[in-house]
This record gives sequence, C-alpha cells and structure tokens, in this order.
Amino acid sequence: MTGRQGVARRSHVLLAAGGTVLLGGCAAAEEQQSTLDPAGTSAQAIDVHWQTMLWVGAAVWVIVMAMMVATLVRRRRRKQDGGPESDGHRKGEGHRGPLFVALAGAVIPAVIIIGITAQSVWVLQETDPGQEVAGTTIAVTGHQYWWEVEYPEYGVVTANEIHIPTGERVKLELASTDVVHSVWVPELSGKTDMIPGRANSMWLETEEPGTYWGQCAEYCGMQHALMRFVVVAHEPAEFEGWLQAQAQPAAGPPAAALEDQPELDTDEAPAEQDPGLVAQGREVFMSSSCVYCHTISGTEAQGREGPDLTHLASRETLAAGTLPNNPGNLAAWVVDPQAIKPGNEMPGTDLAGLELQALLAYLESLE
Repeated sequence: MTGRQGVARRSHVLLAAGGTVLLGGCAAAEEQQSTLDPAGTSAQAIDVHWQTMLWVGAAVWVIVMAMMVATLVRRRRRKQDGGPESDGHRKGEGHRGPLFVALAGAVIPAVIIIGITAQSVWVLQETDPGQEVAGTTIAVTGHQYWWEVEYPEYGVVTANEIHIPTGERVKLELASTDVVHSVWVPELSGKTDMIPGRANSMWLETEEPGTYWGQCAEYCGMQHALMRFVVVAHEPAEFEGWLQAQAQPAAGPPAAALEDQPELDTDEAPAEQDPGLVAQGREVFMSSSCVYCHTISGTEAQGREGPDLTHLASRETLAAGTLPNNPGNLAAWVVDPQAIKPGNEMPGTDLAGLELQALLAYLESLE
C-alpha cells in the first residue's frame, strides 16, 4: 500500500467513525442535557447572564480587532506615502490620544465590569437555593451510583426520577450517603453539591411539561458518567395523580394464584406471563437475597441498600439512566449488572432460565 493510499484509507476510517458518532448523537438527542435550551426559571436567569457575557465579550473582541487592523493599515499607508507624517502622528491628533486611552482603557472597561457585576448579583439572588419555597419538598439522596427520591409528605419513595408539578417552585433537600455528588439539570437549574454530613438544598421551577435529563456533576467514582436521572414535569392535576398511584403498595398477584402453585418446569417455557407466573416470580424474589437490599411496599421485602422497587415497571430507565426500561434490558441487568455498569454495588444472579423468567414477570408487574 502506497503512502497516498494509506492516508486515503485512514481518512475514510476517520470519516466513518465521525459519522457514527454524529448519528449516535442524533439517536440519543432526547436523552441529552443542554444548557442552550433553558426551560426553568433558574436556568433562564443563568442563560441571560451567559448570553450577556458572550455578546459583550464578542463585541469587545470585534472592536479591538477592527481597531488593530485599521491601525496597521493606516501605518502601512503612511510609510508608503512618506513625508513628515510617516511617524504615525497627524497634525491635530496629538491632543486626542490621552482622551482616547482614558476612555478605551479605563472608563469603558469599568462600565462593562460594573454592569456584569450588577447582573451577577441579580442572578445570584434569582437562583439563591435558600429562598423560601411554599410548594412540594423532595428529599434526594445520592448513592454510588444512583439516586433515591422521596416525597416525605406523601409517603412516596422512588429512584432515579424526580417528578414535579409545573408552575410551582419545588424544593430539593440534598444529601449523600457516601462521597460527594452533585445534582445538575442544565435545562432547569445550575448544579448543587451533595456533601456527606451536610444538608444542602436547591429548587426547580418550570412552566413547560416534559422530561429533562440530569447528571451527577461531581466526580464520584468509576461510574460517575452513568449516574443520571430524569426530571419529569407534569401539569398539576397529572402530578397529583402520579403521587396517588405511587403511594399505593405494590399490586400483588391474585390470591388464587398464590395457592397450590406447581414448581417451575425447567423443560418447557410457559406460553404467556399469566398470574401464576407472576406469583411464582414473587416467590423467587422473596426467597432470594434481593429482599435484603430492596423494598417492595406491601411485602416483606424492606431492604434499604438499593432502590425501592415498588413501582419499578413505571420508570423510564434502569440503572440510573443507563438503560431504557424494557424486558430485555431488565433481564440483562438482573443477570449480570457488573457487565453493564462495573463497580456498582448490585451482585449478579445465577437463577435458572424459567426462574429468571418468572422473576422478570413479577418485576414487570410492579407498575
């Protein structure tokens, strides 16, 4: 292969790789955080400040560059013209030099700095996490590498999803059980740290219903990049309905399905996930080590080490935003979570095929 052919081949490989990355980015666009599309009150105030600094800085740069080019052009022309004025001083211009230096070098920069400082103070007041909030209060606790979300007033506990009503300022009380984490939802607010042993708070507010992605913004270990969450903003009536549904205990299989269940037949798979299969899956879950780490309201499973699973099937993602919540991903996560998210604290399972199928049927029934 000649050198030219080698260069061409490398170029093709780079183009293909770049195209793959771009296409992947397009496919996952709905799951990305963006500071350029603010939808929350706090994020909008931050965006105004950022836009001001961007355009003022750009204007200053353009003016300085234009003056520099103009000065170089004039100097070159004077040298070409020759004569007594070739040293760069025209008659009558000398008295204007000190005034121009004073304005351009002191007065104008001072005015810009004072203006930016005043706007900074306004933004700090607008985004102050210590503001009084009369609306909903949500306790968010960071773990390696997932988020526990609790609504104390309603007895609701979920994981990796924060649901809020639109048109209301919602307070988040932040804590960490292990290392420093940080809550950041770019479209709604700036980031706020979770520090072990210290209580921090922040607030979220938006008028636009929708799903907004958030991220841990403080390096917290090997799976820091996969410690994500979603904020779902509902209309107030829809939010109340969500709270009522989440406050209910897990819906178990019918009582008849729990009686006289035959042992799982490992030779053939059941045709469908009937109540009997769900009941068998419930027995598999309750007889496994899962109960020591997870809570399912209304059952004997009351573990606190891992996420609450009471309404697992209603959530959008698994493993803190790592995977879409569907049967295939749930199976992969239950069997070998370390292959998906190395370093997390959940161990894998060695369940037989139909035991696993029954367990998955039970978990998928937890809506």
